[in-house]
Amino acid sequence: MKALLVAVFLFLVSLVQGQDSIKTNVPDRSKKTRIVEVACGECQFGMDGKSCDLAVKIKDKPYFVDGTSIDDHGDAHAKDGFCNSVRKAAVQGAIVNGRFQATYFRLLDNNKKQKK
Repeated sequence: MKALLVAVFLFLVSLVQGQDSIKTNVPDRSKKTRIVEVACGECQFGMDGKSCDLAVKIKDKPYFVDGTSIDDHGDAHAKDGFCNSVRKAAVQGAIVNGRFQATYFRLLDNNKKQKK
């Protein structure tokens, strides 16, 4: 019985923590979606920072991303991870105070050609 209560408690805590993150998996059909380069800002784009953080490059300028994180898209240090390669993503959002505020973020498949 005690183990069941602990399991239920942990499940509820995980649900509450999930509510804190911004949902970036559904595009707003009324807004333009753009295809951008995405990678670790420090490792691939040469940005100043203290740890590996997700960044997008828009018009050849990199911006750190809010609304999704580097860890939301797999192992950043894998062969095709953000610290080792520059990928493409379909995004929606705005640049606010020098950071890209993502409202939609979908990593594109490396192996397939994508429409712009």
